[in-house]
Amino acid sequence: MQATEIREVLQAVPVAMLLVGPGQRVLAANHAASVLFGLALEGRTCSTFLRHPDFLDGLEACLGEGRRGTARIVLTGTSSETHLALGFTPILAEEGRCALVAFDDLSALEHAVAMRRDFVANVSHELRTPLTALVGFIETLRGAARDDPAARDRFLGIMEREAGRMIRLVSDLLSLSRVEAEERRRPDEQVDVIGILRTTLASHRDQARVAGVDLVLDTEREAVTVRADADQLAQVFHNLVENAIKYGASGQIVTVRVRRLDREPVLRSPALQIEVIDQGEGIDALHLPRLTERFYRVDSDRSRQKGGTGLGLAIVKHIVNRHRGRFRIESEVGKGSRFIVVLPAD
Repeated sequence: MQATEIREVLQAVPVAMLLVGPGQRVLAANHAASVLFGLALEGRTCSTFLRHPDFLDGLEACLGEGRRGTARIVLTGTSSETHLALGFTPILAEEGRCALVAFDDLSALEHAVAMRRDFVANVSHELRTPLTALVGFIETLRGAARDDPAARDRFLGIMEREAGRMIRLVSDLLSLSRVEAEERRRPDEQVDVIGILRTTLASHRDQARVAGVDLVLDTEREAVTVRADADQLAQVFHNLVENAIKYGASGQIVTVRVRRLDREPVLRSPALQIEVIDQGEGIDALHLPRLTERFYRVDSDRSRQKGGTGLGLAIVKHIVNRHRGRFRIESEVGKGSRFIVVLPAD
């Protein structure tokens, strides 16, 4: 078979592939291979664009001895790593013995594995801390504090808080799991967003009063309907309002503003924009891109003291994604924060 014929076949393959001839010179390369290495490859010697020893050894064995082979290599770039699975297959062409080399990009899979590993580690850490505290207090109550009513009441209060924290964490984990399972299926029920917001704010009045915060609903309409899952939308507003009360400054106002947009540029359609605005201390711009990551906290100690699980904004992001909307956060230190949910109004 001629290299020109093989070249035509390789172009139809989505995986990066090379046909390497004598002298380790590239006879043919498909478009995916050119994209992977960022340059035109045909006519080049392999060592000029990839000097990894496992690649060169596999290539040499395939060309010299006609041996099939595989290899796993990692290419380190300026901002990320590329994980590649290589396959070497000997082939006879007009030029003599050649090697057909396939590059399977496993970076997405490796990233998913790393995320899963980090997630398990974070969950384990979040649960271990309250469990350790509970075990310690139980041992104390069985021993030194057995006959000390004051200490017993104090320890039982702490144990109740730690148990509540674990319950909230497990509840949020289950919510996140359910949302992710349904994320590809857009809701089709018509729900009244204003009604859900009024109910959400009413349920937080007592918490706001204790925190010294006033809740205000700023809307131009009495009712606005969108395609949504009512329970999940309520969870979004619950999380955002609760966060605003916890981290907004005492004696200030938390405003929930609702506006209809004739056309939202990213969604390319009419949209409903809901903003939860607090007047707290604000968030440094350094943290904003990571706030929706699971278990990411600006201030871990403060978050735990206020009962946060580190999953609230991650849940919000996934619910908004399921609704084909947008979620963004704007904040400036000393000037408060705006948590903005944009939902299609088609």
